[in-house]
Amino acid sequence: MVNGWLGRGINFGNALDALGDGPELALDERHFDEVAKAGFDTVRLPVRWSAHAEAATPYSIDPAFFQRVDAGVGAALGRGLQVVVNVHHYHELCTAPDEHLPRFLALWRQIASRYAGHSGRLCFELLNEPRGHLTADRWNAVLAEALAVVRDADPERTVIIGPAEMNSPDALPALAVPDDDHLIATIHYYAPFEFTHQGAGWVPGAERWLGRTWGDTADENAVRDDLAKVAAWGRKQRLPLFIGEFGAFSEADMSSRARWTAFVRAEAERLGMSWAYWEFGTDFGAFDLELAAWREPLRQALLDDQDPTAGILQ
Repeated sequence: MVNGWLGRGINFGNALDALGDGPELALDERHFDEVAKAGFDTVRLPVRWSAHAEAATPYSIDPAFFQRVDAGVGAALGRGLQVVVNVHHYHELCTAPDEHLPRFLALWRQIASRYAGHSGRLCFELLNEPRGHLTADRWNAVLAEALAVVRDADPERTVIIGPAEMNSPDALPALAVPDDDHLIATIHYYAPFEFTHQGAGWVPGAERWLGRTWGDTADENAVRDDLAKVAAWGRKQRLPLFIGEFGAFSEADMSSRARWTAFVRAEAERLGMSWAYWEFGTDFGAFDLELAAWREPLRQALLDDQDPTAGILQ
């Protein structure tokens, strides 16, 4: 069974984390309707708080931006969905953790206090894809401090934690798990990267990978092996697991995208993991904004309960 609390989710990426330097998703009420009607359980809301907060103490978050996040949280909760709110794209923290730690903690102090009275179907994710100078050891220390800040305001809120190295599954063994009864562990899964990110303009050399397909026995076995290691770690730690991001960029052929998505989803569920596909409606999108309709091969791959690799539309 899939981890029942978060279940099947989708990211509203390139919305509250966007800065106008790429594709953007408007947080339209109709998008939440589509997600709920399709049968998803959870919306993950990536939020770039660091772009909307003061640079100096007390590091106050812009009230107007807080209201935008409030609207997204309310739209999800109002439709019976779970919602994950994170700190996304805080690149400066990863570059200079000592300098930015006070600001990061101040962000969480404000976020946790604001949502302390909200439904338990809202959960927090401390930081998306820690990396760079936020090494495993440094991140373990920062994570513990941030969790303590959250707990001061909200002792029982579910909090999602993930490893360094951009939430890589390979980095899980170095993640120090705090003693806390309300944690979920997350990883991101984009393997093989040369398939999932072929043609992605922000990845140097990605155009060389164009045309790569996915779906033979070796491909499937690689996914099985990767996720089996994640599941074994989760059992040892006695933590539920959430694949907070997985997806294949739009330049990959749809047949391979659908096969990969279906296989990762099915394997995650077989191993008891919840998940959130990256993402709803932009460059990895499962939903076609222009047609106002799901891309049927991806919808089937994510949500059909029969063998997800059988009968996928080409």
